[in-house]
Amino acid sequence: MASSVDWRDIKYEEVFEQEIRGLLRRRELDPACTVAEVEGVLQHLYHMDGADWAGRGEVQDITMAATIAAYEHIVAQWKSEK
Repeated sequence: MASSVDWRDIKYEEVFEQEIRGLLRRRELDPACTVAEVEGVLQHLYHMDGADWAGRGEVQDITMAATIAAYEHIVAQWKSEK
């Protein structure tokens, strides 16, 4: 039974780490990338998550949750640096 949950955890971690790497790289390479811009994307993600009236399915729900968590993490990290 544990193996049926393992793929969800693996997918979540995979997406979370991928988003973190992408955001850190973007911050490093794009001088226009600001905390405000990332917060704007995060607000859009919240909206998309709440607009799931038709149902995305489990994989897309995991992907959305991990993406939002990564953006929240990066925003909090950047704000704490200031």
